[in-house]
Amino acid sequence: MSAPDGSPVGAERSIGQLFASATTELSALVHDEIALAKAQLKQDVKRGATSGGAFTAALVLLVFSLPMLNFALAYGIRTWSGWNLAICFVLSFAANVLVAGLLALTGMVFAKKAKKGKGPQKVAASMKETANVLQHAKPHPRAERPEDRAPAAIEAVARSQS
Repeated sequence: MSAPDGSPVGAERSIGQLFASATTELSALVHDEIALAKAQLKQDVKRGATSGGAFTAALVLLVFSLPMLNFALAYGIRTWSGWNLAICFVLSFAANVLVAGLLALTGMVFAKKAKKGKGPQKVAASMKETANVLQHAKPHPRAERPEDRAPAAIEAVARSQS
């Protein structure tokens, strides 16, 4: 297994390598956040388009089907019930309005879902949180190794002998 820059995981890496690795990972994180925002925005647009399609279908149904459906339904009701033809036409119209209302209700449900979709807001909040964490990040204190103390110890011994 190796680090993103190709060096072995357990090996010591220079500050430059660590900085390059951190920059690469931060860049990948930003690209992933942008891709997530695009995907969530695409989903919200799709819901909005579905809502618009349902409203359009409701309108088309109401406009174009009323004359033909009203005549057919009114004469059908008159044949089955024997009621006055005017009452049969009113009932036919009411049935068409009911179907159009159901389609409009479906459109409203999808419109609310599209409005509630907070994909871009979630991504923006996540990016702000990541930036906040990175601003307050402090380097991990390193334990002193014997190699790091050697020059200081040699100087101390040299001063004490002089």
